[in-house]
Amino acid sequence: MWVDTHCHLDAAEFDADREAVVERARAAEVCMMVLPAVACAGFERVRELAHRYRFAYALGIHPLYVDDAREQDLEILREAVAQASSDPRFVAVGEIGLDFLPRTSNVARQEWFYREQLRIAQKFAMPVIVHVRRSADRLLYHLRRIAVPGGIAHAFNGSPVQAQGFLELGLRLGFGGAATYDGSLRIRRFAAGLDAGAIVLETDAPDIPPQWLRDGGRTGRNEPAQLPRIAQCIAQLRGIGAPELAALAKANSAAALPRLAAL
Repeated sequence: MWVDTHCHLDAAEFDADREAVVERARAAEVCMMVLPAVACAGFERVRELAHRYRFAYALGIHPLYVDDAREQDLEILREAVAQASSDPRFVAVGEIGLDFLPRTSNVARQEWFYREQLRIAQKFAMPVIVHVRRSADRLLYHLRRIAVPGGIAHAFNGSPVQAQGFLELGLRLGFGGAATYDGSLRIRRFAAGLDAGAIVLETDAPDIPPQWLRDGGRTGRNEPAQLPRIAQCIAQLRGIGAPELAALAKANSAAALPRLAAL
């Protein structure tokens, strides 16, 4: 019923109970997850997990990992994408993008890695999963110059103009735990008001836990089994039922990442 378009199931936080995490997700009717890599060292791990649990995966170098990456890693990615092109569980180049936290000092390096990964996605006609944090305008700048076949702007939190920019380029916008925060007014407005074809659902587990895992002064680990409750919050914001949201989000996920449709 539910598709989690962004889950780091390979993260160390799941090493102790990964099997149980997957069982809880399936019990909650989370039927599909997309597992994006964040560095070359994780490429084989996300591929193996996707095949073991019958999920999907993406290959890319996350902007927060580019300082530890080598230029040769782009050739490793290019070769990995070429080899994975015949694998139906390989659905995107990602997680790539830009992260402009305050005092970010490696903007030029991030942009270079991002551009080069867009070129890889373009070469192999693959959609992208894009990390967005205070960086939407620069992400769009490069996407308009290096065309790729759509994808997902993960954890979107920008302006209406930026949202429209991603949508015009064929990307859907990812919503997850942050939409459950009372203080996330802009995200909640987007979740409520965007066109039905714009939204996909995600957890970013083990990160971005929903509000109920942050209450009481402690932040609990997020996991994909939380997706239905997160989605219920988004459905209420939109004034629709959870089954309707599940159906439209599933269709949008397949539109953003077409190989998902066969899985």
